[in-house]
Amino acid sequence: MGFLDSYKRLEKLCGEVMNDDRRITAYIEEMNNTPMGSLHVSTWNEDLKKLKYYRHIRNQISHEPGYTERNSVTASDVKWIDDFYIRIMQQKDPLTLYHKSVKRRSVQKAAASRKTPAKIPSKAPTRVPSKKSAKAPAKRPAKKKSGMPKGCATALVIVGLSALIAGAVVLISHLI
Repeated sequence: MGFLDSYKRLEKLCGEVMNDDRRITAYIEEMNNTPMGSLHVSTWNEDLKKLKYYRHIRNQISHEPGYTERNSVTASDVKWIDDFYIRIMQQKDPLTLYHKSVKRRSVQKAAASRKTPAKIPSKAPTRVPSKKSAKAPAKRPAKKKSGMPKGCATALVIVGLSALIAGAVVLISHLI
């Protein structure tokens, strides 16, 4: 298949995928309007440059007198267009990969936010004494918080005691 035939086939597919009469131009514009695309898809910039270049070549062949496929494209150019067509068909083209990546990251973020424990209020709500009782309830002294998660203090005490016991066993074994 020649360059123009391959380009027309790709152009038709882009029009169907993008649901836009501008076809490859619509695909290129979508890529241009996706500023973070290159962060999600490694071939983003190269694909965008190639699509723009081949659109330019196609326009020159179609509109410039004397400009032909023979003097403007190589077999590798035709191969790239055919390969890009296949990538779209296999959903491995830049826009599809970008949307998959963004969707995957948003799912991961949602899953991570569900795993995050709910915040525990730092102070218990104060009770207002009812008017019926003459005496206000006695206030309990506030517990001093260590600033560590709940089980860490207990674990540290156990480790410390284990170290003391181990040290005592070593000392006693040297004395005997």
